[in-house]
Amino acid sequence: LSMKNYMKSLSEIEPKIEQVKKLVESGDKSDIKHNANGGNSILLVCPPEEENLYIEASRKILSENVFEMIDINRLLIGFIGQHKEELLEKFNLLQSSVHQLFKSPPEEEEVDFFKTIIENIDKTFRAGKVPFLYGVGSLYGTGIDNIQIIENERIMQAPLPLVILYPARDTKDKLMFLNSRPASKYRCMIIN
Repeated sequence: LSMKNYMKSLSEIEPKIEQVKKLVESGDKSDIKHNANGGNSILLVCPPEEENLYIEASRKILSENVFEMIDINRLLIGFIGQHKEELLEKFNLLQSSVHQLFKSPPEEEEVDFFKTIIENIDKTFRAGKVPFLYGVGSLYGTGIDNIQIIENERIMQAPLPLVILYPARDTKDKLMFLNSRPASKYRCMIIN
């Protein structure tokens, strides 16, 4: 981006992040729940190619006392590093169901990446902060969809909302995750 386009982009991005900040800091969960079909999440939609600008602006605008930034990319790399042997073993067993490497069937109790994400979000809620997920593009192909996180009981019942920086295009009738896959707008308030 040229400096002129960078400044133009930031001037368009910052009001969206300010809107998220005001929604959260107002403490009026009913507005979020109403606009999110009973959900408890805010989806801050950004063009995939501008995700880094949104992250930069979010770090600048959102208070560390209120928001906890959670990088899903970093979380995934840490998870793989921590469970490398188990994942290799599972991969060899589940070659036709690779998506189960990161999200086990609900009846199974084993550690998986989905549960790791939910635990990190829940830990943030227990600390009295609003989780702000970014880098969610790394979920593509893992079998973990945004809607599964948003509709998780711990997120739905939490005292604070979940905010997700979501790299997608809004084509008016649907969101296209990473410009390539239809995504759900259900159970979340959309800001774009």
